[in-house]
Amino acid sequence: MDSSLLPALASFVNIARYRSFTKAATEMEVSRAALSQQLKTLEQHLNVRLLHRTTRDMSLTEEGQRLFDALQPALATIERAVAELGEAHAEPVGQIRLSTSRVAARLLLEPHLADFLMRHPRLRLELVMNDGFSNIVAEGLDAGIRLGESLDEHMVAVPVTPMLEMAIVGSPAYFARHGVPETPADLMRHNCLSYRFTSSGTIDRWTFTAPGTEAQTVVFEPQGNAVFNDDDSMLCAAVQGVGLVQHIDLCVRHHLADGSLVRVLRPWCRPFPGFYLYVLSRAQMPAKIRALMDFLIEQRAQLEREAQKLRHV
Repeated sequence: MDSSLLPALASFVNIARYRSFTKAATEMEVSRAALSQQLKTLEQHLNVRLLHRTTRDMSLTEEGQRLFDALQPALATIERAVAELGEAHAEPVGQIRLSTSRVAARLLLEPHLADFLMRHPRLRLELVMNDGFSNIVAEGLDAGIRLGESLDEHMVAVPVTPMLEMAIVGSPAYFARHGVPETPADLMRHNCLSYRFTSSGTIDRWTFTAPGTEAQTVVFEPQGNAVFNDDDSMLCAAVQGVGLVQHIDLCVRHHLADGSLVRVLRPWCRPFPGFYLYVLSRAQMPAKIRALMDFLIEQRAQLEREAQKLRHV
């Protein structure tokens, strides 16, 4: 391959990525005219047209799309390798694009965001909220936080919470009116509020394991008079006495502590793997990702203490 084409190929990828000469030139810190000339030289050398261009729009030709699809992953790998070399032993700096569910963000990030950014003032954290699992490579992300049971086996994952439990909770006023369920079958007589996942559109089912067994499970689909896709709104309804909800035990710990919510059916709720920070590789990990990982592991110790308190309530 003619190595002199490498700058032009990199320029083409940026132009195609932004669909704009102006934005690509700004990103690369070169003039628009220089970028246009590089593309023209590349097209002449390849003897093929790569872009359709008008005064208002730009699109890839079929040949341009094939070239872009082949080059983008390769150049991303090169960029990552060069960045890691510079960051491996340096102060954490730059942007972290982190995929996280809203529940994980509220539990692990939002309460400690000020502390983390004060420790690392040269970092910029971008939270990409998504309840579904994200392909961090395909979506141009640096890392993700998800429950351990939903992780891709090829990802490198580090636990950032202890084992968790799902908790069935309601307000004291609700239980005073409707009684306390002793088994999952009793839930048929209760107003069980639903959570709908925004990523899949499905209702979150409640899964129970019979006390004293390992495999006997009961799956219950809540059929109450309200459905939510936001856990804060769901908990607000529970505190008001609207009905029962299911949520992660650590996410309702403050409500349990102040008595605004009461937990039921606890013997039927078994622990499961908690949240993990997942990344593509431990090898040559950038300083910014290492800083985030170390911080979350540090917070895990506090969560473990709180989880132990919950287990003895």
